Amino acid sequence: MDYEVVIGLEVHLQLSTVTKLFCGCPTKFGAPPNSQTCPVCLGLPGVLPVLNEQTVAWGVRVACALNATIGQIMKFDRKQYFYPDLPKSYQISQYDQPLAQHGHLDIVVDGQPKRIGIRRIHLEEDAGKLLHEASATESFVDFNRTGVPLLEIVTEPDLRSANAAYQYLTELKAILEYLDVSTCNMEEGSLRCDTNISLRPPKETTLGSRVEVKNLNSFRAVKLALEYEATRQAVALDGGGSLPQETRLWNAKAQRTEPLRSKEEASDYRYFPEPDLVPFTLETALVERLRQTLPELPAQRRSRLQSAYQLSAYDAQVLTQSRVLADLFEGALRCGARPKPAANWIMGELLAYLNAKGLEPSAVKLRPEWLAHLVELIAQGTLSGPMAKTVFLQMVERGLDPVQIVAEGRLAQIVDPGALERVAEEVVQANPKSVADYRSGKVSAFTYLMGQAMKRSQGKANPQQMAELLKRTLST
Repeated sequence: MDYEVVIGLEVHLQLSTVTKLFCGCPTKFGAPPNSQTCPVCLGLPGVLPVLNEQTVAWGVRVACALNATIGQIMKFDRKQYFYPDLPKSYQISQYDQPLAQHGHLDIVVDGQPKRIGIRRIHLEEDAGKLLHEASATESFVDFNRTGVPLLEIVTEPDLRSANAAYQYLTELKAILEYLDVSTCNMEEGSLRCDTNISLRPPKETTLGSRVEVKNLNSFRAVKLALEYEATRQAVALDGGGSLPQETRLWNAKAQRTEPLRSKEEASDYRYFPEPDLVPFTLETALVERLRQTLPELPAQRRSRLQSAYQLSAYDAQVLTQSRVLADLFEGALRCGARPKPAANWIMGELLAYLNAKGLEPSAVKLRPEWLAHLVELIAQGTLSGPMAKTVFLQMVERGLDPVQIVAEGRLAQIVDPGALERVAEEVVQANPKSVADYRSGKVSAFTYLMGQAMKRSQGKANPQQMAELLKRTLST
């Protein structure tokens, strides 16, 4: 049977504040275990939490960017559960009166626009981290993350494929990077995603048994896990079996999900209002001031780039998925680069380099004026295509202006007719058989001779000029 796939996502975003949600402990990543804790985040008796004002302001900005309604009254709640990395045996979160609700995010899936509802956006504190690598028989706990501010963004079950989930996460991450409220680094845990997936027969309105999938450390893992789950659940239903409501882990090595525990309901957490933090309101004027601080978001920038620079929808989409890439592109244009060549170098060589190295765009310190200089060197004929690729690689790895790289390495393209004529003459004299083959009508012989000419010039000859002069020499 064909089934409709129903997917909802829960994104946990670590806000890049200097201190934690309810205390003054630092949030720096990579500190020695348990070196960034205090009685408040450890939940010792008699301590009182104090809300970090910056987290509320940044949460409001995210909510505005996602078209959500800010709560008139919001409060914090205690979410009860017992786990070794939760020192208080409860987590301070928000339940029935969150920061914001009823938002949406527009994406494009398989060329078609799709609006994904945002059910809720709320603040909560993070738990600690269990460490299993130090011993084969014991586990340890690091409480540095305890109390780190998280913003949870929960969708409606509006996604209908793994690809749609991937597109949603890509667009959401771009928005969050433009807002500059988080590093969005999944390897460091500053952006985490849990998925909920169920299947139901076509035209059925009741949701099927919901399976939550955790342990997803990349958007690709999210896509693979959802594809696997959709297949696994369909096979089980086709066989007449039932699916329990459960939480499963993604095993990246085995490329499958595995059972973890039965799925909790809200009642299992026994929510009740946090007695040490009173309900509060946000003034409408404050919310509007924060709304006015929103930057140009990806969708707006995408539309402007298409209009201002005649870019295709695809080019604008790729460039605006990262604020760093979009800034590099427009910065290069301000330095004199032409739009299409600048876009091609970013989408081609730069993205290929980043993918090969497994790097984010922010990891490469590439100045806009360098990219503009590279484009100009090509336009002037100073660099051929292959030479430009060599210069580009040095540019990103050494952090140098291509003009300097060309000068240092004597990499400029040979365009002097006299020098090229000498190369042509040397090639003709050194390859009499190929010359005879060419003159007898074997066109393929010219390709060989051209290759020899480029080899003799160490790849520096202008290909068009070299070809013309070589043909002229062969005809004499």
